[in-house]
Amino acid sequence: MDHLPLRAGGEMEEVIGRYRSTVYGLALAKTNSPADADDIFQEVFIAYFQSSRTFREEEHRKAWLLRTTLNQCRRLYRSARRRETVALTGAEPAPVFQRAEENALWEALCALREDYRLPLYLFYFEELSTAQIAAALSLRPGTVRMRLSRGREQLREVLKGEIFDE
Repeated sequence: MDHLPLRAGGEMEEVIGRYRSTVYGLALAKTNSPADADDIFQEVFIAYFQSSRTFREEEHRKAWLLRTTLNQCRRLYRSARRRETVALTGAEPAPVFQRAEENALWEALCALREDYRLPLYLFYFEELSTAQIAAALSLRPGTVRMRLSRGREQLREVLKGEIFDE
């Protein structure tokens, strides 16, 4: 077995602690599957800790982790194993938040097309700017703003009567 360069143990704990929810949340928003998000989470951090890449700023580290997460999601969808797998409908539980409104919002978000779901997730849950989202998703900032606007409108429609009164 080859020995791959690994980062120091203290750094591992710090980076995972800081970016755990970012990587897992993006993987979950992209795949809509907790099991797949778990696999992607592991692959992203294995890739990070095996790389010898250094980052000048935390912003660059976060961007690298976001991009790697999206690439791992694409790799999962292209894998032969994934194409041969039969999904069990309703087998995976929805994430449980502390408040019912948060659960309703998450379910509504997951019901949206990925084009709208990912920018909304990154904007509201990860608090990224439209420029950061554009960089992470390889889109123009104007496209991100349009998807945020349309996604918000679709969320409003889905949540009518549950959270919104209109």
